[in-house]
Amino acid sequence: MPPITSDAGTSDAATPHAAASDLAAPDPAVSGVAVSASVPGAEGFRARLDLAPSPTVVATASPSHRVHAVVVVRPDGRAPAAFHLKRTLASLQEQTRRPDALTIVLCGGDERLADIVAGAGADFVVNAAASTGFAAATALASPEASRHEAVWLLAQDTAPEPDALARLAGALELSPSVAFVAPKLVRWDDRSEIVSLGIGMTRYGRTVGLADGELDQGQHDAREDVLGTDVRGILVRGDAWSELAGLDRGLAGADEGLDLGVRARLAGARVSLVPAALVAVAGDGAAGLPAPNTPQRRRRIVYAERVAQLHRRLAYAPLGALPLHWLSLLPLALWRTVVDLVRKQPVRIGPEWAAAVVVFVRLIAIGRARRRIAVTKRVPWAQLAPLRISQSELRERLDDEPEIALGGHRRGDLHFFSGGGAWLVLGALVVSVASFPALLAWPVLGGGALQPLANTVGWLWDEAAFGQRSLGLDTVGPADPFASVIAVIGTLAPWDPSRALVVLWLLALPLAALGGWLAATRVTERPLLRLLGGATWALAPTFVVALSQGRPTAVILHLLLPWLFFAGSVAHRSWSGAGAASILLAAVVATAPSLAPALAVIWLLAILLAVVLRAGRGVARLIWTVIPSIALSLPLIWNAVANGRPWGLLADPGVPWAGPQVGTDSAGRALLAAGIPTPDLAGWTTLIPEGPTWWVPLLTAPIALLALAAPLTQRWAVGTALLVVTALGMGTAFAAVGISVAFSQSIPVAIWPGAGLSLAWLGAVGGALVTLDAGLAPRVAFIRGIATVVVLAAVAALAVPSLTAMTRRTATIANGPESTLPAFVAAQGRDDPDVGTIVLTPQGEGGVSAIVVWGASETLGGQTTMLSTRTRPTAQDAAVAELAADLVSSSADDVVAGLAEVGVSFILLAPAMPTETDAARTMRLSASTALNQRDTLDSVGDTTKGELWRVIGEVAPRPREAASVVTTARLIAIGQLIVLGIALLLAVPTAASRREARRTPRVVGPHWQEGQ
Repeated sequence: MPPITSDAGTSDAATPHAAASDLAAPDPAVSGVAVSASVPGAEGFRARLDLAPSPTVVATASPSHRVHAVVVVRPDGRAPAAFHLKRTLASLQEQTRRPDALTIVLCGGDERLADIVAGAGADFVVNAAASTGFAAATALASPEASRHEAVWLLAQDTAPEPDALARLAGALELSPSVAFVAPKLVRWDDRSEIVSLGIGMTRYGRTVGLADGELDQGQHDAREDVLGTDVRGILVRGDAWSELAGLDRGLAGADEGLDLGVRARLAGARVSLVPAALVAVAGDGAAGLPAPNTPQRRRRIVYAERVAQLHRRLAYAPLGALPLHWLSLLPLALWRTVVDLVRKQPVRIGPEWAAAVVVFVRLIAIGRARRRIAVTKRVPWAQLAPLRISQSELRERLDDEPEIALGGHRRGDLHFFSGGGAWLVLGALVVSVASFPALLAWPVLGGGALQPLANTVGWLWDEAAFGQRSLGLDTVGPADPFASVIAVIGTLAPWDPSRALVVLWLLALPLAALGGWLAATRVTERPLLRLLGGATWALAPTFVVALSQGRPTAVILHLLLPWLFFAGSVAHRSWSGAGAASILLAAVVATAPSLAPALAVIWLLAILLAVVLRAGRGVARLIWTVIPSIALSLPLIWNAVANGRPWGLLADPGVPWAGPQVGTDSAGRALLAAGIPTPDLAGWTTLIPEGPTWWVPLLTAPIALLALAAPLTQRWAVGTALLVVTALGMGTAFAAVGISVAFSQSIPVAIWPGAGLSLAWLGAVGGALVTLDAGLAPRVAFIRGIATVVVLAAVAALAVPSLTAMTRRTATIANGPESTLPAFVAAQGRDDPDVGTIVLTPQGEGGVSAIVVWGASETLGGQTTMLSTRTRPTAQDAAVAELAADLVSSSADDVVAGLAEVGVSFILLAPAMPTETDAARTMRLSASTALNQRDTLDSVGDTTKGELWRVIGEVAPRPREAASVVTTARLIAIGQLIVLGIALLLAVPTAASRREARRTPRVVGPHWQEGQ
């Protein structure tokens, strides 16, 4: 086609009143002929436009418009761009009413696209920079369009149907008051799905697609007038295009058609749809927003949409409200950050802030947009109100959103009550009350590794913060993350935090049954197998042993693990799951640090599977799951590494207690393989001391055999994954047994292998459920019932000794004291947490251990592995040891003044170990004698906690924390609170997340692709 040169007054219309049908069927002889002429009366047309009685942008020009097609080409580095451009150019050639002129704007230097453009026979080719947006590209092409032409805006990926231009031009011709008409945009590869057919706007500027994503059944073909449209494929009257000054470049590629429609409406014109004109779009992003098929594109969409919304808000706002809107941009970004977290859309946070900053500094673009509106505005904003989307209409659209896509999945009900879950929990509660009836009256738990909790909520959380510890002469550093877990538990009963632990102990069995039942819902839909999962988890050997022995970390860990499995198994497909899993994982690692290596391996394997099987989808969610754990543990890790005790990070938190556990010999490891953590066969040797007990480890054989068979079932993938979990748990238990990284006075304390056994039990029970669920044919389903009974009976028999230990008076737990210190000290320390007491304990070999306790008591949350895992004495340790040696030595000079100087008011000579040796007795008597001989001490007397002396005279206050310590504590607290706050916001379910969850299976494992 020879080039067409034209100026602002050119037109190929010879007849001023041609019919619309002339546009649909142009004279073939005219097509392709070079025209360079001016139409008589052009100046008269301008005069009529200026003097029209109805001052609108649109004028009744000659009905036979020339159509100037503008195609913007922008390479995106992908092969489909060339294919899309070829189809678009071919579609233009196939139009029943061909464009009279074609301008192609090539953005960038892609040689392949340049060759296609060169062979397209375009009238004009404009080369532009690769960063040129669609609005700027159309501005470069618009000088070639005359005032009498209609401008057809296309891109490389907008392929019109053969009759699209004829229908658009006919509609524009029949409606002189219309500024532009828009086609129905359909999918590139499926014209039955609507991409866009009109755009509305809420009162606050939110863009609402009127038919986006719907199947085209003609349900919207009657709609004509709209507020705006997608910019792709619109046919704009030439004079309106010139008067409105084209597209707004400040919109970042989004809402360009909507903004043009708003400005046209304000100028007194209309915007109309032509649903019969179809244009297929691929979403390359050359015009409009790209298809959201990659993370980069999704971020670009969020950024462009937010820039456009904020830009329009400032452009449309009344002048008096403009400063307020401008100043609110950054605070609004902070608020929307919280909203994005609640909506489970953290990937939007970065683009949100980028958009807010860009609009905040781009004042010239805002001024240009407001000036453009002021020049053309002829009707008030109130006339646009009927075309806005009301909040009720918006809610109706959201509620009417189909929950289940065609061919999708619909999740069934949980059936907690009808499936027997509620009865299981109720039965576990009855068993718990029958097994531990005394807990109904005990105010505090004692025995084993149990201690009272701080008596106020403020003290609880102070123990969980960085700063001075409640143990040691002046120990300053990070708290164990387990202190935060204890603080959460104690806060549930703020009037008496220690009672919260008693209630937790009493509810432990039903809570474990509930957690096991919920975890089983991720493995099977069968109610019977869910009940089996809940029951076997509640009766796990390591759990019931921990209940009877008084191991709080083991009990809390066992309660947390099934919830971690429940949330973590869907963390790859749900931000709610990832948020909940991140909190639970932080609590699990804080409670059982020895599990951290095994959980890290599981996490890495999950990421690897997400990359390989899901093309990286969900990796960001999986990465987030470890962030709270790192934030909570990082201060302690830093301290441990800096002080040369990294292995101390694996120590069990809480009270160091060298309780009974299996040894490192072959018999002990055999018990570990059977899931039994104690040498008394989970209590059976005390129940039948003279009877045979060789059969006790065999009680776990049914679960073990079923778990080993899980990889051989139809659901071999999930069976294999659960078997890996079992192996990692067993490996952790075998590696931990016999390893001591902490000390209780002079006794080494080995890592509790029960933590690894709990993880292994989780995998084994899950694997057994998979075998029972998918490994049996329907015709032999009765075997499932028999196997269920056998497994449950075996596990219940194994738990009998531990559940009857309190009745038989063999349990370690007891009615614990409200304070580990004498009542006289506890009374003063209750009101003053800086009251210091040095506790001296005779040792079995004749020495004495010493520790300084601040406040009313040693507490479970106040314990710190900074002290219990030290392998080398510090200067403070040496000072305490010297003070203790001088105190128990009658020949030493008076050292009481030294105690008073560091804030210590009391000296407690505690009883020796339960089996007091002769050397310990000698040391206790000699120490008592030496202390009684000191005139500067006042003997308070014997107490149940030991002999107590009070320092006579004035005692200096406890040294205050340095300013640097306070600053560090605040920074750490702020950082941890931010991370945990984000995790909580992600974990809180919303209506949208619940709708999304209903589209995915509850049972996980058949496919990693489910829930995409």
